[in-house]
Amino acid sequence: MFDTRELGRRPGALKRISRTVDAPPDLGTEVIGVPEGAPLTVELRMESVMEGVLVTGTVRAPLAGECVRCLEPLAREGEAEFQEMFSYPETDGHGRRPADAVEDEGDEETLFLQGDLFDLEPVLRDAVVLSLPLQPVCREDCPGLCPECGALLAEDPDHHHDDAVDIRWAALREFAGTLGPGETSGRQDKQNKAPRGRGDESQEK
Repeated sequence: MFDTRELGRRPGALKRISRTVDAPPDLGTEVIGVPEGAPLTVELRMESVMEGVLVTGTVRAPLAGECVRCLEPLAREGEAEFQEMFSYPETDGHGRRPADAVEDEGDEETLFLQGDLFDLEPVLRDAVVLSLPLQPVCREDCPGLCPECGALLAEDPDHHHDDAVDIRWAALREFAGTLGPGETSGRQDKQNKAPRGRGDESQEK
C-alpha cells in the first residue's frame, strides 16, 4: 500500500518513492518467475491529476526458473515498467460518488484510491508476469537435450547414436541375431527339404 496524502489532491503535485518489498507468492509462470519473498525494488513517480493519481514506475526483481531446452536451472534479473491511474472515489466535491463512478466499480480496469491509499500489488503482478520470457533459455545457442537418451548436449557436443532401428523390425532383428551362422528358420528348412512332386521331375530323356 502507498500513501498519496502528501499530494493533497493538487493537480500537478509530484512525489517520488523508492521502496523494496517482498515478492508475493505465485509471481510468475510455470517455467520462470520471482521466488516468493525475493526483494522487489520499486521506483514510483506519483502525479496528482484532476481524476486521481497517475502512478508511473519501474520494478526490478531476481528471476529463477529453468531452461526450456536443457531443463537446467537459470537465474537472471528482470525489469518491468508500468503506468496506472488510480481514480478518486468521488469527484463532485461533496464526498459523494457520482452515478458514472458507481457503474465503473464493475469495470475491472478501473482502479480507485482507498481514501489516500492505493494497493500496487495487482499492477506489479501484471507488469512482472507480462515482461517474463515465454520460453526462457540459459543461453541463446543452448543445444538442449538428446531426443533419444536425454543427454545434455552442451556437455558432450559430439554426442550421437547409431542409426536407430525401426521399432516394427526390432523384434525380427533380435530373432535373427539368435540364429547361428549356418542356421535358418524352421519354415525355410521345411521349404528346402520338401520333396518334389511328380510334376517337378526332370523332363530329360
